Amino acid sequence: MADHTTDYLIIGAGAVGLAFADTLLDEDPDCHITFVDKHAKPGGHWNDAYSFVALHQPSAFYGVNSMAFPGEQIDTHGPNQGLYALASGTEVSAYFEKVMNLRLLPSGRVAYHRLSEFKGRDDTGTARIAGVLSGTEQTIAVRRKLVDATFYQTSVPSTHKRGFAVDEGVRVAASGELPELWKAPASIPEHFVILGGGKTAMDAGVWLIEGGVDPDRIHWVRPRDSWLNNRKFIQPGEDFIEATIANQIAHLEAFRQSQSGEEVFEHLERGGHMLRIDPDVTPEMYHYAVISEGEIALLRQIRQVIRMGRVTSITPGALHFGEQSHAVPQNTLFIDCTARAVPFTAAANSGPQFRGDTIVLQPVHVPLVTFSAALTAFLEVHYPDDATRNQIARTGALTDTPATFPYAFMMNLMNRGTWSQTPEIAAWLAKSRLDPTGPTVARMIAAGDPRLSALGGFRKAVMEAMPDVIRLGMAAKALHEAGLQTGARPTN
Repeated sequence: MADHTTDYLIIGAGAVGLAFADTLLDEDPDCHITFVDKHAKPGGHWNDAYSFVALHQPSAFYGVNSMAFPGEQIDTHGPNQGLYALASGTEVSAYFEKVMNLRLLPSGRVAYHRLSEFKGRDDTGTARIAGVLSGTEQTIAVRRKLVDATFYQTSVPSTHKRGFAVDEGVRVAASGELPELWKAPASIPEHFVILGGGKTAMDAGVWLIEGGVDPDRIHWVRPRDSWLNNRKFIQPGEDFIEATIANQIAHLEAFRQSQSGEEVFEHLERGGHMLRIDPDVTPEMYHYAVISEGEIALLRQIRQVIRMGRVTSITPGALHFGEQSHAVPQNTLFIDCTARAVPFTAAANSGPQFRGDTIVLQPVHVPLVTFSAALTAFLEVHYPDDATRNQIARTGALTDTPATFPYAFMMNLMNRGTWSQTPEIAAWLAKSRLDPTGPTVARMIAAGDPRLSALGGFRKAVMEAMPDVIRLGMAAKALHEAGLQTGARPTN
């Protein structure tokens, strides 16, 4: 006999698992949910993130449906001036603790096994878990489904495995260690080398410059540059709805005028919708990162950029890139920002979300992961079979490059079209705080707000651009799948 029973066993109490459970509680008032998670607190990778991390998107459409982030306001200073303030990592962690402790556990229908690891299940559906600290095993009989909320395999600097060798005497730190430098004034380095081209590296560069470090003291190893979403077009609420719609129309127009994903980004850049740090270097990477124009201006002050590929080793005074080397000053701190938020290997478990007695949570609107999880819970309750559920919400690919981006864009647009034509889903979207535009549009329609006239232009743009979206999307799909088959992996 099992030690515990539950209807849904969710592996992972991070943002995705919590968003799924939150909606499931509302939509199915009779179900019981159990979480198993290795961390000591809910929130997943937010527990391990560097101290100055912040949400790149507004918190208005992040987290879970039932609970808003406290006190959102417009920044009045700094590189994010004029836009909604970004929730800090501390605020995000506190938010997810509240979700668990004030929303889920008090329901009486949720059990939470923290510091525990899923060890598999037998043919009867009984799962085994083990305490991370104690090693003690327990069994859980799962009446309905196992929910895998670990698909994203999110990696952060403090927990990832370093991909390069480091000689004795070389100082290497994760980005989260930077705020601790003040504690040893005599050991503060004269120079800094940022390793990695992703958003963590950008955050480190901004933090150093805002902390008073002369940009000439900073070197930056960028194996690839990245296209970045302009934050001013990704803002919530009525005051920004016209810019939001303009951004969507600009994407559709870019597809009409382009012959490749790379051209799409070039068109978007001309309108300010996409940004890049170095105007003389064409980005080869796109991870949906969001940044402000003010942050771009700060990062452009770092002029000592090293583009020699991935670092393979570091010795005193030198970076090594295979057979090539690059000299760096003595008394340098190397900041390891090479962790990739969503490892390429996550694609190995991609496919339909609903798989009989298992749900593998994946994006159905890239990159809105918590929104996707909440919608998946809604589908689980309200649709009768896996084939229907998987057809209504087809998983989006975790594309990595401008060339493959049209595939993800096409899937988003096709899913959105299906949802808008399905009354019960459209009604749910209109009240879901995780949908960036649904509730805003619903409120504005109810108020007869004239600013919604821009929606007519969006609908027209969709109809005109759809053949080109499919044309580029299918070509990008072939490129993406070819990359998976060959095992090609991107680098940071």
